[in-house]
Amino acid sequence: MTDADSIRVHEIYESIQGESTFAGLPCTFVRLSRCNLRCRWCDTPQAFEGGTQMTLTEVLEKALSFGTPLVELTGGEPLLQPAAIPLLRGLCDAGRTVLLETSGERDISQVDPRVHRIMDLKAPGSDESHRNRWENLEHLTERDEVKIVLADRADYEWAKHVVEEHHLEDRVCAVLLSPVWGELDPKDLVRWVLEDDLPVRVQIQMHKVIWGADAEGV
Repeated sequence: MTDADSIRVHEIYESIQGESTFAGLPCTFVRLSRCNLRCRWCDTPQAFEGGTQMTLTEVLEKALSFGTPLVELTGGEPLLQPAAIPLLRGLCDAGRTVLLETSGERDISQVDPRVHRIMDLKAPGSDESHRNRWENLEHLTERDEVKIVLADRADYEWAKHVVEEHHLEDRVCAVLLSPVWGELDPKDLVRWVLEDDLPVRVQIQMHKVIWGADAEGV
């Protein structure tokens, strides 16, 4: 098998979507292995290495077998693997609503335009803000969402500046601000957003509220 027709998968499972404007909906998750970033607060280090090499056909059959209208490709960083592009296309061709969760460090321009891209911008508290690929902003559309995870007030001020400087609310359907679980009190984030009348959506990780911070495969 070549890199174009096989892909390394960490897990495929059915749950509910815990984040984004699709939060609360039944969703099949295809979590790929490997990531080239090491965000300080990363909650999925188990996907950095390992996994099972599968053909695209095997992945599609498994993902579609759950029958959910919504499918998300996540990681790790899914766009590290060349076969992620045809996999996303195949899921769209199968009639699914397809989400891509990506760090924002990889080029998103080749992703099928039918995909809803949920692209991170890394705030300084992640220790990876220098890896942001700012040119990706030019490829975002009203189908897409930008997510910024915040560890503290300094991260919030950084995010506020980015939202305003790049007019993110005009580029995408939603700008999502998320507190780092266990570090930033969501009540503080809500207060800051209301005080500044910032055009964003505050979100928390619903799956952690339901199953706990350390649960996997949910």
